[in-house]
Amino acid sequence: MKTTDNTFIETDFSDQDLESMIFTRCAFYRCDFNHAQLNDAEFIDCQFFESGNLSGCRFDYADLKGCSFKHCDLNMSQFIGAECFGIEFRGCNLQGTDFNRASFANYITHKTFFCSAYISQCNLSYANLADQRLEKCELYENRWTGCNLVGASLQGSDLSRGEFSQEIWSQFNLQHCNLSHVDLTGLDPRRVNLQGVTICSWQQEQLLAPFGLIIGSD
Repeated sequence: MKTTDNTFIETDFSDQDLESMIFTRCAFYRCDFNHAQLNDAEFIDCQFFESGNLSGCRFDYADLKGCSFKHCDLNMSQFIGAECFGIEFRGCNLQGTDFNRASFANYITHKTFFCSAYISQCNLSYANLADQRLEKCELYENRWTGCNLVGASLQGSDLSRGEFSQEIWSQFNLQHCNLSHVDLTGLDPRRVNLQGVTICSWQQEQLLAPFGLIIGSD
């Protein structure tokens, strides 16, 4: 089912089955999607945040497996406890979004799992992704400035062309990540495990600067 150019104000979608629904150019102001079934739903050019409000929409404990958001404004939205395995965010505004206790992983056993998320060209400034597992995921060309990644593991993910603030490097596990074309200012190899990390040749100078080494031209 498709819905286009509609506006929903303080609408309660909680516990509703919206599986595979397609919303295009819709506005959702102060709406509640808590516990909703949204797996494989699509949101295209949608607004979930109204200027002047202190919070966005709520997706707490919603089933968002395979859900897609493209070019959406999700400022200050809440995804607390949501099932986010296979979720897609493309070109979205995710500033201040809270993913506390959300899950991007499919657990086979308590210690065996694999992750799936596609987040690219998004603004994740001041989003909360603390303690999250986003391993071996597509996470390129995002803005991570001020994002809370304390205790998170992004191991093996593609973080290329991302924008990071200097204080963020020691917060999360970035082993085996692709950091190509990223400004590495503030990343100290003596304090951060860079095993398996991929960088471009021009980034060597930034990594070696803390050791007082100067890279000359060939």
